[in-house]
Amino acid sequence: MRNFKVLITTAAAVLGFSAAAYADDLVFTLKNGTGSVLTNFYTSPVGVDSWEDDVFGRQVLNPGESMEITIADGRRQCKYDMKFEFEEESDLDTTTDTQDLCEMGSYTIHE
Repeated sequence: MRNFKVLITTAAAVLGFSAAAYADDLVFTLKNGTGSVLTNFYTSPVGVDSWEDDVFGRQVLNPGESMEITIADGRRQCKYDMKFEFEEESDLDTTTDTQDLCEMGSYTIHE
């Protein structure tokens, strides 16, 4: 019976941790307020010296469009560096910014 109680306690702890990690996902809406196609969007927690993978994957964000972004990297950090890259035909340069994503509901990239 004692082993059963230990198993139940361990299972409850694991389930609680999984729920807590999910709750820490950063979710916000990214809007392209430029006149150019946004082809790549990278994030990285402040203090990390390299960019994480492209959040878009194979998607792009056309002018005026919005997309819900979820950063589920398991970190308990709010401040992220962001890098935005535009289509080659665009006259816009790569843009970077740093924001507290825990406090944001949306972010609009402007020219």
